[in-house]
Amino acid sequence: MASVLLIEPLPPSLKTEDTVLTTRVILVRHGESSYNVERRVQGHCDQSTLTAAGEAGARKVAAALSDLRFDAVYSSPLKRARRTAELVLEGLKLPPTSPLQFSDNLKEINLVTWEGRLFSEIEQNEPEGDRAWKNAPHTLCMTVEGVDYYPVPALYEQAETFWKETLPLHTGQKNQTILLVAHSGIIRALIGTAIGLGCDRYQAFYQSNCGLNVLNFVDNLGDPVQIESLNQTAHLNEPLPKPVRGNQGRRFLLVRHGETEWNRQKRFQGQIDVPLNENGRLQAEQAAEFLREVAIDQAVTSPLLRPKETAEIILQRHPDVRLEFNANLVEISHGLWEGKLEEEIEQEFSGELERWQTSPETVQMPEGENLQQVWDRSVAAWNAIVQSARDRPPSGITLVVAHDAVNKALLCYLAGLSPRSFWSFKQGNGAVSVIDYPQGLDKPPVLQASNITTHLAGGVLDKTAAGAL
Repeated sequence: MASVLLIEPLPPSLKTEDTVLTTRVILVRHGESSYNVERRVQGHCDQSTLTAAGEAGARKVAAALSDLRFDAVYSSPLKRARRTAELVLEGLKLPPTSPLQFSDNLKEINLVTWEGRLFSEIEQNEPEGDRAWKNAPHTLCMTVEGVDYYPVPALYEQAETFWKETLPLHTGQKNQTILLVAHSGIIRALIGTAIGLGCDRYQAFYQSNCGLNVLNFVDNLGDPVQIESLNQTAHLNEPLPKPVRGNQGRRFLLVRHGETEWNRQKRFQGQIDVPLNENGRLQAEQAAEFLREVAIDQAVTSPLLRPKETAEIILQRHPDVRLEFNANLVEISHGLWEGKLEEEIEQEFSGELERWQTSPETVQMPEGENLQQVWDRSVAAWNAIVQSARDRPPSGITLVVAHDAVNKALLCYLAGLSPRSFWSFKQGNGAVSVIDYPQGLDKPPVLQASNITTHLAGGVLDKTAAGAL
């Protein structure tokens, strides 16, 4: 059982030595269904059932989660989710007092007039609605009995209701772990509402059949929450999630450097040029093996030693790819904090560390940077990398290797969040995140997966060191 959870960073008042009072939530999308295969709209329709591949996927989820103990399991009552939950539960550790519970608030988005129809039919016969669904789904309007109905905003209200009703049942109890089995749309809405992302960013995250997501809540909705990982698929024998169907764009891999000795010691490194330690080089080797079969055709790194060495080790499996450097990808400058431990910073700059942990966008590092400066240069670097990819084959993949703060800023930016949400994404040493531009580089990106660490220590949870930046 892995019930002790470290979230970095949190206010000291929320820590009890090395343990954080929190609720871990693992969200699973149902297995492949008959309507998925037929390319039909599912929504609230309950005619779709799991395929043989969908049932096999659910059993793989059970195997991936088998070493965890769950305090409660919630599922959508729709057949495809219900069956997935039943198959997953066969391999889980559950207390006798926590049977499977069903919630209508975990049902899929209600697409009323489209349900049961082929997507191709919608595209041909309702082009205006189809364009809205693809480009601005929160604006999609359906008229039901003379009343205008907006499915995506309604789904977000449903997600908020679920969190408000369910989280209080588990928060305040030490290290509760709950499992949710549901659908692509509602899972995206649950993640969005958890981190304060509006329904206009409904398409920001992708969900594969039987993909796994891990969220860590400190308390209830509106309190700090961390996305530990999004859309893990390695347990399905898919190291990286498959691209969105009809993907016309490029794929980018965002990797955090391997561990350093200062990461291990929880010493702030910032722009001090600390090299990888032995474990960090091993993590880079593991990332290299994980990405061996990936068609990387471009690689960009921060010039500091730790990401540079990580990128060089990965590219040993891709010897024809030239490594490029972008100085805007260097880690945040912590100024006078660099080289110091948390307790030393607290002694010298009383209260500032807690402010960095709770309101990072308000902190000016002494003789260093503020978060907006890091945000601006990281985004500039990313946009330059995306621009340079325009001249490369669409099938190629770009590797970007950088640092904790830079990666967190980029993931927030790509998801549509602001600097105040800086701590929303976890980035383990050697972790891989996947960003696609399915409609082309001029359209919004989709975060296919974040913080994949299964290649490092195995298992669903991130076991990398929770050190300082």
